[in-house]
Amino acid sequence: MHTLRKLLAAVVLSGVALPCPADDKSKDPPADAKPIVVPMEILPSRHFVVPVTLNGKGPFRMILDTGAPLTLINSKAGKEGELTKKASGGGLMGLLGGGLNQVTVGKMKVGGVECEKTPAVVMDHPTVQAISDAFKDEGGPIYGLVGFPFFGRYAMTVDYQKKELTFRPNGYKPGDYMQDLMNNLMNADKLNKPKTVAAAGLWGFVVDKDKKDDDAGVTVKTVFAGGPADKAGLKAGDRLLTVDGRWTDSVGDTAVAVSAVKPGKAVTAVVARDGKEVKLTVTPTTGQ
Repeated sequence: MHTLRKLLAAVVLSGVALPCPADDKSKDPPADAKPIVVPMEILPSRHFVVPVTLNGKGPFRMILDTGAPLTLINSKAGKEGELTKKASGGGLMGLLGGGLNQVTVGKMKVGGVECEKTPAVVMDHPTVQAISDAFKDEGGPIYGLVGFPFFGRYAMTVDYQKKELTFRPNGYKPGDYMQDLMNNLMNADKLNKPKTVAAAGLWGFVVDKDKKDDDAGVTVKTVFAGGPADKAGLKAGDRLLTVDGRWTDSVGDTAVAVSAVKPGKAVTAVVARDGKEVKLTVTPTTGQ
């Protein structure tokens, strides 16, 4: 494993931290606020690692993950940053059975970029620990992930050659993802309530798919003689892949796809037949 360069500059590159709004009562960064450059490391896994301080403690090496919807801080950094004693025992922690603490970081800084009242979760995530263990010789341990609640307020530029991130305020204020997630969990029964999907026209075929079938598409079980599908050349045994550009990976997907097509409109259905993809033109008719 090759050795990466050390951080290119000090943890704070600017004497004045750029403020980060936490809610509607916070002041937005001025429109003419100067961008702040933050040094980063690039792990062999291609993850970005940035220096982070929590309530003035640190710095802690954390991954800036542009795909992470929340900020994760491990228990060691959480304790040193005086976060765990303020953690909430309710919410998602109660729903998921512990091991996860919701917190608000009073002051969180990534390089010279500072956010106040940043929502985060304190937990020892196995993936973060695995990355830390795999690259422990590349600068030290990894203490967590910097996610969307922090970086979503900025337009970021990545300079891979210089190993630098540039932050510019964009005026956006991310919502409370954890609260949204908790609301979704609490209302899962409503979100998963079955919905009736009815096709606007007649197609003249029946599809099915076995529960253990993970392949793309659904199997055409029946094609009614003289119907639109029969006239288009669809055959029993065909594997229906798409209808009018919409995936048909399940019976439900197929119902949604055909329901979006108006009667009398000719659309393309793609099927797999004898190891080849075949395109058919189907025109559903008005139901009688």
